[in-house]
Order: sequence, then structure tokens, then C-alpha cells
Amino acid sequence: MATTRKILGQSAPSATSETVLYTVPASTSCVVSSLSVCNRAGTAGTFRVSVSAGGAATANKDYLAYGFAIAANDALTVTRGLTLAAGDVVRVYASSADMSFSIFGEERV
Repeated sequence: MATTRKILGQSAPSATSETVLYTVPASTSCVVSSLSVCNRAGTAGTFRVSVSAGGAATANKDYLAYGFAIAANDALTVTRGLTLAAGDVVRVYASSADMSFSIFGEERV
């Protein structure tokens, strides 16, 4: 089984729009090591992060963070060790267009 450590996804989504950050490719599993959120705005904001099995639409049970506050001009890195299967989707949502998301980990094929 080949393992590749890499940036799994990066996004600076539009304000108040749920956006796919990463989808696990077919025939692949993944371990997410960390997620970074950066608020580039001069005002505080909030964000959401969800993980949906098999690419399903986001449901209440999928949220890892919801309405999580982040200060102005601040960054947050969360180390989780999430295990994902082929087709699983990580989605993000930001209260403003001034947030950036990066997800890091390894894919196993």
C-alpha cells in the first residue's frame, strides 16, 4: 500500500457558502493529520467544518465544528487524526470571504 503525505486541500471560500475542501479519491483511504483556518479579516468571524461519509449531503451529525469563533487576523490549527474512506467529503463554511482553510494528511492507495 503506497502512502503519500501531502496538502489534501486548500480553499478560500465565498462568504456563507458551504464548499468542498477535500474528497477522498476512489480506491483510497486517508488520514487527516491537521486542519488550519486563517481569518485574514480585521474583524472576528465564525466557521464550520463537516465530514460526510460517501459524499452524502451535509447533515447535522456531520459537523466537527459549527459557528466556531475565530478572532480577527488570527489562525487556528487543529490536529485530529481523522480516518476517511473513499468518497468521504470534508466541507467548510465561513462567515466572510476572508478565511482560508488548509487540510493536511496522507492518502493510502
